[in-house]
Amino acid sequence: MAMATSKKNKNARKAAFYVGLLSLLTVSLFPFFIMLMTSLKSSKEAVSTSPTFFPKDWTFQHYVDIFNPDIFPYITYFRNSLTVALTAAILAVVIGILGAYALSKLKFMGRTTINASFYTVYMFSGILLVVPLFKIISGLGLYDTRTALIITMIVQTLPTAIFMLKSYFDTIPDDLEEAAMIDGLNRVQIIFYIIIPLSISGIISVFVYSFMVAWNDYLFASIFLSDSANFTLPIGLNALFSTPDYIWGRMMAASLVTALPVVIMYAISEHLIKGGATEGGVKG
Repeated sequence: MAMATSKKNKNARKAAFYVGLLSLLTVSLFPFFIMLMTSLKSSKEAVSTSPTFFPKDWTFQHYVDIFNPDIFPYITYFRNSLTVALTAAILAVVIGILGAYALSKLKFMGRTTINASFYTVYMFSGILLVVPLFKIISGLGLYDTRTALIITMIVQTLPTAIFMLKSYFDTIPDDLEEAAMIDGLNRVQIIFYIIIPLSISGIISVFVYSFMVAWNDYLFASIFLSDSANFTLPIGLNALFSTPDYIWGRMMAASLVTALPVVIMYAISEHLIKGGATEGGVKG
């Protein structure tokens, strides 16, 4: 009797968990569902005073329109966003690995102070960096270039990248480094042959974080870019609102396609981490 009651309680808790999870997913995904349905409706139906969940007449014309350069230079904005996000993420990871290794494994004066300073970064909003960064970028003659945005994205993501990677490097025993040095490896070789293979999951996480921040950035892109040829997707989509080609279905289609790279990157990173990408550094 007691066993049956315990089993019932366990099943009830499991059912409640899945109901709660399903409810959370429904609330979270509902806006995306509305965006998808709107992108598949005709322009007239999308702004109808009698809204419907599903389109009466399904159309993919809005997806065709966003790739038409005469209507919306989506490909140009996409290329700019991809260039900025990939470059900033790669540089943040490379510089972050070197900085995190120094703070984690090397002994030098001021290391404790530098480590503590990373916590202060989270106390201030990114808007406080706009004025000094603008003066620096303008002084270097890089205003209204993708290079300017790449620099600002590195500045935005590097403290977090170093902080996250240092946490991973701290878990690697110093004995491994000592053994490697006995075998004749120098510091650079240790980073490439020991530290990086054992920290792949952390490096992937930092890359995805840096890419996501750069891909979704609107604040710095709107300040440092003025030529539409250099626009990234966030400010490009915003600019579409003030053009005669602004249509709700077209906006929803462009927004959904814009979200795809981040979703794909998350899926790939999860596959790499769960698929045993870290095993290579642990074995042997």
